[in-house]
Amino acid sequence: MFANRYTALVDACSLVGTLRRNFLLTLAEAEFFRLRWSAEILDETQRAVEAIMTGKDIADASARAARSRAFMETAFPEALVAEYDAQMPLGIALPDPGDAHVLAAAVRTQAQTIVTENIKDFPEDVLMPLNLEARTADEFIADTIALDEGRSIQAIKRMRQRLKRPEKTPDALLRDCEAYGLLATASVLRPFVDLI
Repeated sequence: MFANRYTALVDACSLVGTLRRNFLLTLAEAEFFRLRWSAEILDETQRAVEAIMTGKDIADASARAARSRAFMETAFPEALVAEYDAQMPLGIALPDPGDAHVLAAAVRTQAQTIVTENIKDFPEDVLMPLNLEARTADEFIADTIALDEGRSIQAIKRMRQRLKRPEKTPDALLRDCEAYGLLATASVLRPFVDLI
C-alpha cells in the first residue's frame, strides 16, 4: 500500500539496537515503506552488534552478529543499494565525511528519508535540495504507525508474539520502548496496549 510510494534508507546506528531494528523491519515487512541499506551500512551494523555482544561477554558474539546480518539480508534481499559510488562526489560537505556513503546510497535509491540517530550529521540545508529528510528511528516508527493504526498494530502484535527470549507482554514491550528511548513510539502505542 504505502511501499510503492515511500523509500527509507536506514543507517547503521538505527539498526544496531534490537528493539529499533525489530520495529523497523516489522513495519517494512508490512509494506509501509521500502527499506533500503548498503553493504557498508550492514558492515557497520554487524561490527557494532558484535562489539555490543562482546562487551556483554557473549562467547559467540561474532557468529551472532553475522547471523543477524544474514537474517536481514535474507528477509529483505531487495533492500541492498549498490553502485552508489557515482553519487559520492556530490560536492556536499557533511559534518562527518564518513557519512557520505549513507547520503550517496540514499540519493542512488531515491529515498525520501534517512533513518538515523545522528540527525546532526545530516543537516536540513544539505538534504532539502536533494528531496531528503533525516528522522530518528523513534520519530519514523511513530509516524509510520500513525499512517494506518489498524495495520501497524496488527504487525506489531505479530512482532511481539515472535519475541521468545524473553517473551513480552504488551505492557513490557511499551516499558522497553520507554527504556530504550523510543518515547514517541511508546506514546503512539499506549492507547492500543490491549491490542498488541
